[in-house]
Amino acid sequence: MAVMLAASAAWAQVSLDSCRHMALRNNKQMGIEQLKIEQAGYQRKQAQAAYKPSIDFAGTYMHTGRNISLVDIDNITPTQFLNPATGNFDFVIDAALGLGISIDGATVNTATQKVKDALTFDTHNLFAAGVLVTQPIYMGGKIKAMNEITKYAEQIAHELHDRKAEDIIYSVDQAYWLVVSLKAKEKLAESFLELVTNLDNDVKKMMEQGVATRATLLSVDVKVNEANIALTKVKNGLVLARMALAQLCGQPINSPMILADEGRDDLNLDIHPSSINMQQVYDRRHDLNALQLGVKVFDEKAKVARSEMLPTIAAIGGVFTTNPHVYNGFKKEFGFNYAIGAIVKIPLWHWGGLSNKYKAAVTDAKIKRMELDEIKEKIELQVSQASFKYQEAFKTLEATKANLAKANENLRVAQLGFREGMATSDEVLTAQTAWLQAHSEKIDAEIDVLMCDVYLAKVTGNMQF
Repeated sequence: MAVMLAASAAWAQVSLDSCRHMALRNNKQMGIEQLKIEQAGYQRKQAQAAYKPSIDFAGTYMHTGRNISLVDIDNITPTQFLNPATGNFDFVIDAALGLGISIDGATVNTATQKVKDALTFDTHNLFAAGVLVTQPIYMGGKIKAMNEITKYAEQIAHELHDRKAEDIIYSVDQAYWLVVSLKAKEKLAESFLELVTNLDNDVKKMMEQGVATRATLLSVDVKVNEANIALTKVKNGLVLARMALAQLCGQPINSPMILADEGRDDLNLDIHPSSINMQQVYDRRHDLNALQLGVKVFDEKAKVARSEMLPTIAAIGGVFTTNPHVYNGFKKEFGFNYAIGAIVKIPLWHWGGLSNKYKAAVTDAKIKRMELDEIKEKIELQVSQASFKYQEAFKTLEATKANLAKANENLRVAQLGFREGMATSDEVLTAQTAWLQAHSEKIDAEIDVLMCDVYLAKVTGNMQF
């Protein structure tokens, strides 16, 4: 029991701001939007890196089945010579002895084989590696456009994050004031049950004295049963509303959250409609700002498409090595070299493909501008409707206050007349029902004013969080 009391005390007087903070802190969608902001930041940094030189390493190994020979043995063998004795070309100096031509003490065949071996290289195992540096010099404006796109994308992520926060706050406010409303109606239902129960007791006493009929008692009993049913429904609705609010706040649904505005007889609304400047609304609306940034993104995409029609220039340089290498007779060792240069690419003729791609991108940007103008018109209509509904809610609240005063007086007169024998139980029941309805309408009107205020703040971009 002590633990339960401590838990209840910990949740005592939870304000609307506290509920908002808990919801923003614990909502999974807000976490997703925050991750999208981080993701957009990484993409922006990725685009910035394109201005700087890129350094890449590449390496390869290959095993081949045959060696490389630069010459055919028949192309280097002195197969004939002029024999002075015969005047003919021959293969040997002395046909009787069968001696071949001597080169450095070796016969022709042996010497030729040495030359062949010297021009044959072991290429069974080939290794190659290199480091390449590439520095963009002019890419037709593509790099700058991509940097602008990622910058706008990050700003869009922030705007959508704030828009999601507004949606969550509006949902929390709805759930919060629903709990307050149902709590007030619970007290109202209890008061109404007390009224009809007292009337039921009075009618029973009158029956005992013979001044009331059983039919009158039955009609009052019906009202008592209806009041009990209404109270049960309100209590159940209140429990479910608390669960919904706890879920929005990221708390266990059975958390004993006691709201700061519960139990107040009058919310003492200190709010009133104010004038609206549509240009300021356009400037403050997060969703509209996101759409305007989206138009800029499409403008930059058109520049990216145009860059494909322009020349591109990049400087390159690198160091590479091979094994065996070609710098000293294909020796089985690593040989190094370097290279520097530039790459120029100039589009010449693509049968209109690139120009049509650019025109399509420009058309996309025009479409987005027209959609933006249409959305502005819808926002103006939305704000006007919210403003009219706000003013209507205030008028309704004033009317319910007047009706409540009359209902209170009517009930007082009916009860007094019933005690004096000047009014019937049906008249008292009618007055009690009117009293109940007047109080219920006033509660609904107060909550409606509060929700209209929040909604108007949302559509005009004035919501604070």
